[in-house]
Amino acid sequence: MTSLTELAVLYRRREHLSVRARLSWTFGAVTALHTAVVVLLLTSTTAAGQPLALGLVLAAYLAGVKHSYDWDHIAAIDNSTRRFVAQRRDPVSIGFAFSLGHSSVVVLAGALVVSGATLIGRLMEEGNPGNLVLGLIGSGVSGLFLLMMGIFNGSAFLRAAQLYRSARTGASISLEDLETKGAVARLLARPLSRVQHPRNIFVIGFVFGLGFDTATTIGLLVMTTAASLAGVSPLALLALPFAFAAAMTLCDSLNGVAMMRMYKSALHDPRRKLGFNALITGISAGSALLVSVITLAGFLNAAFDMHDPLTLWLRSVDLGDAGLLLVGLLLAVWALAAVLERQRSRAPRP
Repeated sequence: MTSLTELAVLYRRREHLSVRARLSWTFGAVTALHTAVVVLLLTSTTAAGQPLALGLVLAAYLAGVKHSYDWDHIAAIDNSTRRFVAQRRDPVSIGFAFSLGHSSVVVLAGALVVSGATLIGRLMEEGNPGNLVLGLIGSGVSGLFLLMMGIFNGSAFLRAAQLYRSARTGASISLEDLETKGAVARLLARPLSRVQHPRNIFVIGFVFGLGFDTATTIGLLVMTTAASLAGVSPLALLALPFAFAAAMTLCDSLNGVAMMRMYKSALHDPRRKLGFNALITGISAGSALLVSVITLAGFLNAAFDMHDPLTLWLRSVDLGDAGLLLVGLLLAVWALAAVLERQRSRAPRP
């Protein structure tokens, strides 16, 4: 009991640990999820059923990798990271917390499928009242959250762009000048006040996952159901959602850490990197606002049974492939800024 109490105290104080220690905690948890998959697979699979179970686990793992690059994942993690970095913090676990919350829904649903519950099958049926309610909750909360983050970071982008123009005229710029202030900051102060720690993003991620609205999630649950009918052992079946969660937490954690480093490098020298800060903040804010419009349009279409062409089209937009493009764009901007900075540092000073 004492060790559990000490562990809980250490967990609450982890934000006071060094960045390296918190990274160890985060990726240690990711490693534990991967270990759980291996243990479940090895302790439950007979020689005859091993190829099928291994193939299913690999398919679930790849589905988790693909799902982590959905545009709503990227937008939520990137915009949340930008806000925490602007508060002079090192949010190493934003991606992990969001992904763990999101994948918790998948693990819970997978466990219910393995236990033989028919509830999940009914919830996946389009038009089912339960499916509609969960979808509205997931899309409503995720859309509003992304809208708030997009407005908050959009305000930061406008301020950074204004300061960039001032800096080019020789004005003095400090780190404090980049803080989001004014009407937008006051307007969003109360709704964003509950998101004070990376662990609060867990709840956001959980709600994001309630809708079962992506092909990869539905495909995983259908695959688990089919495997159960094929006679795969329950523990091996349970390895499928855990493999999905392990892959998603790994990729989202890496994305969150990369974005933290990117934003910190942009804020490290506000005068020399103001243009870079404005550019990546604008990209993140724009992506959040775009995804929020798509998500809320789908929410309105489903909630009010609308048949207009605009919301029907927005509801059908696939956010999966766009996420990879967004990651590639941000990494390209970061790499270009690093090359330009290196060339500037090597240039002879007058």
